[in-house]
Amino acid sequence: MVSVKRVYEAPAPNDGERFLVERLWPRGISKPTLAMTAWIKEAAPSGDLRRWFGHDPLKWDEFRHRYFAELDGKPEVLQPLLDAAARGRITLLYSARDTKHNSAVALAEYLLNRPPPPMD
Repeated sequence: MVSVKRVYEAPAPNDGERFLVERLWPRGISKPTLAMTAWIKEAAPSGDLRRWFGHDPLKWDEFRHRYFAELDGKPEVLQPLLDAAARGRITLLYSARDTKHNSAVALAEYLLNRPPPPMD
């Protein structure tokens, strides 16, 4: 199970392992106070893609398409998230104000819709 949550929301026992998946550290949060398992900034969209998107809901579909293509090119970055998800629930942390159109929402969708790994 993969869920998403703003970094500004209090942690909950049912969050499971919590991963910050932003390229930039969120404003107003100190590193010692953010309850998280790891910061996986490489899972965030590239700086160019992030700037192009600018959290514009009209660009959402194209943003997802481009972001998923970036993720396809770096599967090793996702391994910690996949390993944690295999153990139980994970929560992807983000700082954007828009709760529906942000990279953590897109990343959760990507992780949930990944094809299963090939059988050996």
